[in-house]
Amino acid sequence: MTDTLRSAVPSPQPVGGPDGQGPATGPAGRIPLLDLLRGTAILGTLMTNVWLFTGPGAEWGILTGSGGGSLHGLLTDPSWPLAVESIFRFLADGKFLSMLTILFGVGLAIQFDSAATRGQPWPGRYKWRALFLFAEGTVHFVLVFAWDVLMGYAVTALVAAWLLGRTERFRHRVMWAAAGLHLLVMVLLTLAVAVLEPGSGEGSDSRVVELYAHGGYLDIVTFRLQNAIALRMEPVLSFGLLLFLFLLGVRLYRAGAFAPDAAGRRIRSRMLLWGLGVGLPLNAAASLGDFFLLSRYVAAPMVAFGLIGLIGTLADRLHSAARRPGILSRGLTTGLTSVGRMALTCYVAQNVLCVLASYGIGLGLASRLGHTGPWWVFGLWATVCAVLMTGSTLWLRKFTAGPLESLQKRVLRR
Repeated sequence: MTDTLRSAVPSPQPVGGPDGQGPATGPAGRIPLLDLLRGTAILGTLMTNVWLFTGPGAEWGILTGSGGGSLHGLLTDPSWPLAVESIFRFLADGKFLSMLTILFGVGLAIQFDSAATRGQPWPGRYKWRALFLFAEGTVHFVLVFAWDVLMGYAVTALVAAWLLGRTERFRHRVMWAAAGLHLLVMVLLTLAVAVLEPGSGEGSDSRVVELYAHGGYLDIVTFRLQNAIALRMEPVLSFGLLLFLFLLGVRLYRAGAFAPDAAGRRIRSRMLLWGLGVGLPLNAAASLGDFFLLSRYVAAPMVAFGLIGLIGTLADRLHSAARRPGILSRGLTTGLTSVGRMALTCYVAQNVLCVLASYGIGLGLASRLGHTGPWWVFGLWATVCAVLMTGSTLWLRKFTAGPLESLQKRVLRR
């Protein structure tokens, strides 16, 4: 993985637009490609999370063996519904979350450059931004979704922000040390799982299944708080990966990977080649071997690296096409870009919508349709995506930022 990324990412250099003077920007000085990637990552994470809302035991199910994105089941039960579900989950598991993490690092680099341009101290006000994000994540964890990523991002952002004030050489060493430490932890955990818990999980506790299917809202909140240590373990165990991906995002941005010029297109092509050419086969092999930790936390981030290149390459071809893009492609691009501009709002909103649709406190579809197979889950994911793309596009016609983004700005201004 180290050699792959090193060969694909050149040494940092200024980001340039078509004229070499700066990146092409969209509304409010935004980089359109970043918004497109961010929107894709937000809806892509829902491809994984939707199964946490709809499976037995909901959020707790992943800890008892009833969740995951493994292809291993295809070897023992290659039925049509299972095959479609397994492939769908495999295509999303860990990849879009890693993409979102990389893009968060890109955002951090932009904040750093903005502070430097204005002559402001660093991290300065950014530390308050990170602490506010941690508070948002805490509320989100308690009230909405046990597998919130905002809290982990906030802590990692504070460390990465400090590292941006250090030398490039020191930051480079920390970046690869974090990757090496993370790989070691995942290998050791994989060996421990194989030795201590051979075979598949026993399934969710019937009391937990009943809680999410018919329990009250306060009962679910209480359950999250009582099991907070277990439910908050993922960002702790994957902190090395989070830090590595944050710093990788910084490096990609400074190398010009998101610029609309020829150099940026070359970098994206190389990311596509290495990320999918190497990462996808490794990801499939780990998933077929039922090595969940290695698949999600080691191979999937490599695929995310390639997905950024793939989406960037497709966007380049779309904008360079001789004829005008069709209505469908324009609508899809606009919807994803709008979600990217309202990433925080849409991330929370998609989880709220899935809670209301799946749990007993809402429509209770998980218990009512759980026996019908995976098809309704695909429909739920597609419906939520359509609602978010349409809603964010309409919202941004009247406002410059999403509700949570605006709230964050107002609070931080004080």
